[in-house]
Amino acid sequence: MDIIGDRTLRSLLEEKVSIHATKTWIAFEDAGGHQTTKTYAEFYDGVLKLSNALLDLNIQKGDHVTIHLPNNIEFLTTWFALAHIGAIMVPTNILSSADEMSYIINHSESVLLITEEEHVEKFQNIIEDLPTIQHIILTRFKNESPSLLNFDRLIEKASTDTSRFPKVSTEDVVGMLYTSGTTSKPKGVQITNANYIYTGELMSKSIQVTEDDRMFIVLPLFHGNAQYYSTMSALVTGGSIALTEKFSASRYFKQAKSLGGTVGSLFAAPIRMILAKDYTEELRENPIRLVMYAQAIAEHQIKEFEEKFDCKLLHMYGMTETVGIPLINPLNGVRKNLSIGRPSIGYEVKLIDEQGEEVTQGTVGQIAVKGVPGRTIMKQYFKNEEATRQTLQDGWLLTGDNARIGEDGYFYFVDRVKDMIKRSGENVAAQEVESVLTQHLAVYECAVIGVPDDMRDEAIKAFVILNKDMSVTEEELIEFCKERLAKFKVPNSIEFVEDFPRTPVGKIQKHILRSSISI
Repeated sequence: MDIIGDRTLRSLLEEKVSIHATKTWIAFEDAGGHQTTKTYAEFYDGVLKLSNALLDLNIQKGDHVTIHLPNNIEFLTTWFALAHIGAIMVPTNILSSADEMSYIINHSESVLLITEEEHVEKFQNIIEDLPTIQHIILTRFKNESPSLLNFDRLIEKASTDTSRFPKVSTEDVVGMLYTSGTTSKPKGVQITNANYIYTGELMSKSIQVTEDDRMFIVLPLFHGNAQYYSTMSALVTGGSIALTEKFSASRYFKQAKSLGGTVGSLFAAPIRMILAKDYTEELRENPIRLVMYAQAIAEHQIKEFEEKFDCKLLHMYGMTETVGIPLINPLNGVRKNLSIGRPSIGYEVKLIDEQGEEVTQGTVGQIAVKGVPGRTIMKQYFKNEEATRQTLQDGWLLTGDNARIGEDGYFYFVDRVKDMIKRSGENVAAQEVESVLTQHLAVYECAVIGVPDDMRDEAIKAFVILNKDMSVTEEELIEFCKERLAKFKVPNSIEFVEDFPRTPVGKIQKHILRSSISI
């Protein structure tokens, strides 16, 4: 037996309720600033009632249910209620268009949609194209409608009877998270009970979460980060979560203090946004001891954040498919946050070339993660055997990301395989050029791409956002790069922009930048 055993989300929650019934499990602040709390017992009561309400609607084990909600208590209640009856949560981005939602709902064959009044028109306009949807439930719904079910009313009328619940196992799929689909149609990543529990155990031990910690969640719950690293870390330890409906850069540490958050999780873009806001010394007086983060930020930004807010930053690497974090900087060892760390508990990581052979130290190769499908890595892609075969090979998950291993044994992210720039026979990592550009004090953020070039295969183009009230010319930045990069890595052109197209967690969508270039 491994650390997961035969546990499920259902049995895990039951266990924690038996130990911590009266302890606060969720402290939530909505978009209007109103705060509410739920104890373990109160949350569990809502989960049992919603489970029975869903069974009354004929939601069966194995059915897919689309959740189209902002961060709120209802999202979490739905997630665990579905897991209790063996149904599968399909969480989605509330900013997704009608066309994007039509694809996900139809591909997943979802039988139920749970959303809010603000978003319902988007679905009513395409309802004829969603033949599998049987019901629409609205949360925080104050009105009545014959065609729309009220989340609160369903719970009020439901029982807490558990005798109707089907048998569930640790290997059952309980979540399906769709990839961002930057190069193709989004893929449904199947996540099991075991996956969720494993990543909770892994992360809680890697960052030393205890039952006294409160994980501060400002990233969207539909994303793996908030589910895997924060919610599950809190649950397996009997801790708690502080949840905000929306991320606010100016109020991040104020909200953490108000809600009692002790461990945060961010991406590079939100960190930069926080640093760009006005700073007062009172912001140092916050309860956050650690912020884990993904995606690179400049060395001076790491130092500034840690000094201003008196908390540790911990750079890590993972993706929806790896479920857990296969690479992370050591909390109590030497943190080298310009790297993505070293292999974490339970994972083996190697770098491979295009033939699948392991590369030597210092050589760039694709990150491959060894794991057990459905336990330590994703089970598979839903209805996509070819993509599953390409990604899961002989017990290894191929990430599509390039890195190198330094002499210090730490892994250093290079770039997405598809983002490597081919220039005059040389490979140029966009991330290396971006790292140099962000060293310039006038540069807030940048993105580098390859563009077609008749002479050199590809030319290097940089898009740059400047810091407020600062200026620099294209020529000055190119000269800055020439002093720090080999000649073939220096950008050919630089375009100044106000912002970038981004994914919901702030990742720059380079495919959109590429499509904006006239050829």
